[in-house]
Amino acid sequence: MTDITWQDESRSRKLISTWAPWAKMRADFNWTIPEHFNIAERCCDSWAARDPSRVALTHVDQDGGARDWTYGELRDASDRFATVLRARGVVAGDRVAVLLGQGPEVLITHFAAYKIGAIVLPLFTLFGADALAYRLSDSGSKVVVTDRANHSKLSEIRDGLPDLGDVLLSDEDAFWAELNAATPLAEPMNTLAEDPALMIYTSGTTGPPKGVLHAHRFLLGHLPCVETYNEDFPQAGDKGWTPADWAWIGGLMDLAMPFLYFGVPIVSHRMRKFEAEAAYRLIADHKIRNLFMPPTALKLMRQSEAPPKDVQIRSIGSGGESLGAELLTWSREVLGVEVNEFYGQTECNLVLSSVAGAMAVKPGAMGQPIPGHDVAVINAGGQEAAPGEMGEIAVRRPDPVMFLRYWNLPEKTAEKFHGDWMRTGDLASRDTEGYFTFASRDDDVITSAGYRIGPSEIENCLMSHPDVLMAAVIGVPDPLRTEAVKAVVVLREGCATDGKDRELVDLVKARISPHVAPRIVEFADSLPLTATGKIMRRELRATS
Repeated sequence: MTDITWQDESRSRKLISTWAPWAKMRADFNWTIPEHFNIAERCCDSWAARDPSRVALTHVDQDGGARDWTYGELRDASDRFATVLRARGVVAGDRVAVLLGQGPEVLITHFAAYKIGAIVLPLFTLFGADALAYRLSDSGSKVVVTDRANHSKLSEIRDGLPDLGDVLLSDEDAFWAELNAATPLAEPMNTLAEDPALMIYTSGTTGPPKGVLHAHRFLLGHLPCVETYNEDFPQAGDKGWTPADWAWIGGLMDLAMPFLYFGVPIVSHRMRKFEAEAAYRLIADHKIRNLFMPPTALKLMRQSEAPPKDVQIRSIGSGGESLGAELLTWSREVLGVEVNEFYGQTECNLVLSSVAGAMAVKPGAMGQPIPGHDVAVINAGGQEAAPGEMGEIAVRRPDPVMFLRYWNLPEKTAEKFHGDWMRTGDLASRDTEGYFTFASRDDDVITSAGYRIGPSEIENCLMSHPDVLMAAVIGVPDPLRTEAVKAVVVLREGCATDGKDRELVDLVKARISPHVAPRIVEFADSLPLTATGKIMRRELRATS
């Protein structure tokens, strides 16, 4: 990439200047990371200085009412809130937690904290008291910004949080009175690109959650993927939305912050529960063209009625779970747009992608490394695996999107690396053309009769059945095979289960292979999901 400087007004800062074949984009790409960089300056203040009346955010409340926030308003509010935080004793390096659903208060808190060198800790509003207590205690957060709806959970655990000073309620009149009365910050901190900015806790699938600490420059590491999954981005009329919570790296960094960086307006809306019809209406009413949709949301949209004619979607990105051929075909035929899948994790996000138009899309494959990221499949010795050989996905350091370290866990940080390779813990293979195909998390692999079986391919096959809403595949103890393949399936409402298990087993035998077909099929009303919408297979294993 060329240096990060302004282009013409309509196109903002561009990292990838032309839409070109993938191999050429990768070959031509070079990082140039400035010494000083601040997320708030680039995503808010620089636009406000240029065009303060430019709309940055449209917030849609629960009743459908909408309010636009300009870059100038966000700059002014975050400047004042930065002064409020300083008055509460927050200094550079302190952690500022934000326990809120999508809305302007989240952005104001982020930008205010970044301007004084503090570290933002996003917290998911569905977290219970125990989950909040662990994260707030482990991080030593000094301030929490929340609302009345979540305050009771904090009250329950407050005595066990000696580092926590103030809890600020963003929906109280006193909060806004204090903010509006504050003197705007005289001079935001000129942070280094390497200075810490954000900490997001892992889901804890292989032990207690770990605080993943990121630097300001990690925003830049996300931009090549965002530019490519939104072809020729930005265009006039582009507007983004995601139902993913901004406490998740996907909602915050796969869409919200990068769109603001490029001057593209975003929509925020706190959905109590994702409903496809409501999502379509929101998209149509606010002329949303660019979406980041978690796989679960797309699956629910597929099961609903056809979208209204006034839905005009230009781009969709998705990540977190493989979508499968049927879901990709549905989006192409019903929504009229390709879904561009991408892969990453909290420690190193958006490093692989499958982008229609820039490469041949192979259903089931995650795609190829995104320009600027060196990704491989490595074996146990840390060497690159041969084509077709299963190994662990790894990303070579240095990489601007890669985390700084785990919070207060130097030994876990060291274990994450094999030389210069950051190990993801995800198993995959890479073919001769450079396409990665996900197999499973290392701890999700099923060992059956000498075969190592990943659940994703089987789940995608089961999901192709018109009566299946969701499916999860796990291994359960088997005295003969070590483990047997078990499928837990959620069927369409009203669908009879008689004979359905044999029908699904035969489908997998025919579409994949008899040796991976489930030996047990169990029907359930729902599946356990993480806060980010991923299937919690470990919970299914614990109850099987």
